Amino acid sequence: MPRSRYTQAELREIFERFRKQRPEPKGELDHVNAYTLLVAVVLSAQATDVGVNKATARLFPVADTPQKMLALGEDGLREHIKTIGLYRQKAKNVIRLSQILIDDFDGEVPRDRDALTTLPGVGRKTANVVVSMAFGQPTIAVDTHIFRLGNRLGLAPGKTVDEVETILERRIPADYLYHAHHWLILHGRYVCKARKPDCEVCIIADLCKAKEKTCDVPAPIALIED
Repeated sequence: MPRSRYTQAELREIFERFRKQRPEPKGELDHVNAYTLLVAVVLSAQATDVGVNKATARLFPVADTPQKMLALGEDGLREHIKTIGLYRQKAKNVIRLSQILIDDFDGEVPRDRDALTTLPGVGRKTANVVVSMAFGQPTIAVDTHIFRLGNRLGLAPGKTVDEVETILERRIPADYLYHAHHWLILHGRYVCKARKPDCEVCIIADLCKAKEKTCDVPAPIALIED
């Protein structure tokens, strides 16, 4: 594992500021239960949360369980999600995973990450989101925002999402780990953006050790480790 740019005291300060800014961060995908969360995350691949929410606002009132989704059928599902990219393949995956949930898991979403990744359209990131948001397990689901932050800020430099995930889970102080996924996503989505980070409004600008910044900020503050 590469050497960290940050001391433990600096890491604690970064995540303490995130905690104070958003004490109870929430994901931005609308859902009503573990199953609809799973479906929403599957639909969100290469799509925006806003676009997925528009589609599921009509879908979930009629199909919020695997049984109801199968009753709707693949054709009916496609009609609800045709505004989402790759909707044909996603419809196939949702119908197949719904059948597997009924056949193999008594219609319930499994709490185990490895079991989730056996479902069609469910990768490690999707499984991490579900076990975290639905079942309260502390995980880091590395999306494009977290991958970018891990490398840009030097929090977890890695060539793959698995590398970044492993480093973040080891480095983030345990008492901040549960919400860290959402804090980092929201920070990457709204502040430390891909094309032009908004350093002027960044709450960790004085701690940030990114090599490039969009404004002059004070040098990282000196912290005394506990």
